[in-house]
Amino acid sequence: MSTLVLALVAGAVVGLALGALGGGGSVLAVPALIYLLGFTPAAATTASLIIVTATVVAPFTGAAILAAWDGKRLSAAIKGPALQRIFAVVLLSVAAFMLTDAIR
Repeated sequence: MSTLVLALVAGAVVGLALGALGGGGSVLAVPALIYLLGFTPAAATTASLIIVTATVVAPFTGAAILAAWDGKRLSAAIKGPALQRIFAVVLLSVAAFMLTDAIR
């Protein structure tokens, strides 16, 4: 089997574990990188951290980018003082939630 095919199969297994279990990707990624792809243990550990982080963060980043684009368009339609008041209300709401949650 070629290295590319091994990498794709190993990546699919790691992704399946992350998606199904919400974790454990490094437990599978490190041995796959060492034994299937010939990485050194140090390189495999570093690569695993990057791979698993990118796998977890990518969906959140994509959603954040889309929301930021919409937010930019929305904020351009609202005049400065109104936007500042909306921002203040959001900040006060979050602060109130954090305070009440911390008291419980």
